[in-house]
Amino acid sequence: MKCIRFVCAVALAAFFTAYFYTSAEGQDIKRIQPEWWFGGALGGNINIYSSDFKTLNSATVLPSAITKGSGIGLFISPLVEYRPHPVWGGMVFFGFDGRGGSFSDIKPNDTTYSLSSSMNYLSLEPSVRYAPFEYPLYFFAGPHIGFNVAKSFSLERSPGGEKKGDFDNVRGTTIGAQIGAGYEFSLTKFSDEWQAVASPFLSLHFGQGPRSEESWGITTVRAGVAIKFGNTSEIKTKVERDVQFSIRAPRIIPKERKVEETFPLRNYIFFDSDSQEIPSRYQRMTFDEAQMFKEEQLLQPQPKDLTGRSRRQLTVYHNILNVLGDRLRKYSRTSVTLIGSSEDGEAVGREMAESVKRYLMVVFGIETERITTRGNAKPSVPSVQPGATRELELVTPEDSRVEITSTSGELLEPVKIISLQEDPLDSDILFSVSSGDDYFASWSLLMTDESGKVTQFGPYLSRQERIPGKLILGSKMKQTYKVVFEGQTSDGQIIRKEDSMRLIMSDEPEEAPGYRFSILFEFDQSKTVATYERFLTQTVVPLIPNGSSIIIHGHTDIIGEESHNLSLSQARSRETMNIIEQALARLGRKNMTYDTYGFGEDVRRAPFDNRFPEERFYNRTVIIDIVPE
Repeated sequence: MKCIRFVCAVALAAFFTAYFYTSAEGQDIKRIQPEWWFGGALGGNINIYSSDFKTLNSATVLPSAITKGSGIGLFISPLVEYRPHPVWGGMVFFGFDGRGGSFSDIKPNDTTYSLSSSMNYLSLEPSVRYAPFEYPLYFFAGPHIGFNVAKSFSLERSPGGEKKGDFDNVRGTTIGAQIGAGYEFSLTKFSDEWQAVASPFLSLHFGQGPRSEESWGITTVRAGVAIKFGNTSEIKTKVERDVQFSIRAPRIIPKERKVEETFPLRNYIFFDSDSQEIPSRYQRMTFDEAQMFKEEQLLQPQPKDLTGRSRRQLTVYHNILNVLGDRLRKYSRTSVTLIGSSEDGEAVGREMAESVKRYLMVVFGIETERITTRGNAKPSVPSVQPGATRELELVTPEDSRVEITSTSGELLEPVKIISLQEDPLDSDILFSVSSGDDYFASWSLLMTDESGKVTQFGPYLSRQERIPGKLILGSKMKQTYKVVFEGQTSDGQIIRKEDSMRLIMSDEPEEAPGYRFSILFEFDQSKTVATYERFLTQTVVPLIPNGSSIIIHGHTDIIGEESHNLSLSQARSRETMNIIEQALARLGRKNMTYDTYGFGEDVRRAPFDNRFPEERFYNRTVIIDIVPE
């Protein structure tokens, strides 16, 4: 009995320690683990009797009814578990199940009776296994079927001696139910082929009535430890078979591409928080320089884009005051309203708007009555949301700005520019990996060229990665590569797949220019790209010829959760593609190739940096590249 109590105490302590550890950590650990486990369990039953009977058998009847009792019994059993899925599975125990115990003393007429029972079973306990945290905490539930193997009792009467016998009318088979939980401690390395775990468990058994004559129920709390063994070779082979590794490479990698771009003019001028003067990063001219300035000068393709950044576009945006001044001169009957916003109050916001008005009047000669100014404490679409507490150092400067508004659409039309792209997105090689179960913690690529030189790319965490072809080729114009995919599971196991690819770099710039369009979004706005359906169907789609490649990529700034930003950029890209695809079908355009991708806040692919408010605003975008056949 002392041994059983010790096992119960250890199992309970281990289980609750493990449970609270899991609750505190709250982390899911996914690893390659065996589907089949075999082993055994040892535990103790704490049996609680509820009863109401006097007859033990035909020869023994007590003077008054027994109403309650309790006891401790041994549980020992082999076990089998099947886990086809990290979360769901099944388990079976079939072993010796001690449900014995003692009843309270009865003292009628100065005679003391003490009754103990040896009510033991062979128990079959199939269960459904559920691991919501995948590993190592799990829960189980199922029926309990008991086959009686002992039904003896010992009755002591003082005075009068001891009497032994068997209970009458004991059910040969009992059916009840059980629920429980366990926790698994690994006894081997996760990367070992043979796995062994120790699993303390705790379960509750109820609904078992030993006899058919009267009310006698047994409720049991069981605490124990199971030792399990399993082999990972079969499941690892299955994982390797299920892994799909693919490479999508362009036939020819363009050296560079000239792009005719419709660049949206963001109608905000952002001010430093401690100043009402136009920041120096905005391009300003003298009166004489302004007389010579024409918006068309921005069309010239200088300088080349930096890899992964659009310096050319930002140069155009920082000329917004000069573009506005030139358009106000050209469209002499138009007018604008400048609305300054500052957290320091309406007066400061009004002074910011006045500084923009002075520049337009003094440098471009715009009449004062054509420019209206106002001041607000908050812009019409603020970046700082009510109750916001996170990343205020980024969003607060965005609300210090002057908004340019006008009823004349020509003043705020997009700017037409020409850019040179050194690494167009369609020069990317797309590497994808997928599997039935998401076991990979990370993966890398090992590329061996024709000379035997090996270059590693990664490790990567996403299931799809784009690498510029020029980055892989370097100074070479063409090369064949052996590509080895190495996926590493969270337990350190490596799964390899091999493929090959051939890359060819174009030796001349492309003659036919591509087209680029951008869609901008306000900060944290829920409106979808359906808002821009008219622009997409009437402006973008008519320019797309048959056989074009349509590359749609979404981006966000760095504000907010990375996972949310990734999902947001992907959703907007897909919706943009759906609108364009349906419009092209209505026009009868054919043989289109789509490449739709969401980069989220990925700084390697962001159109701009995130230092200044205007850069973050321009990063809230979906960009559409049209590459003719």
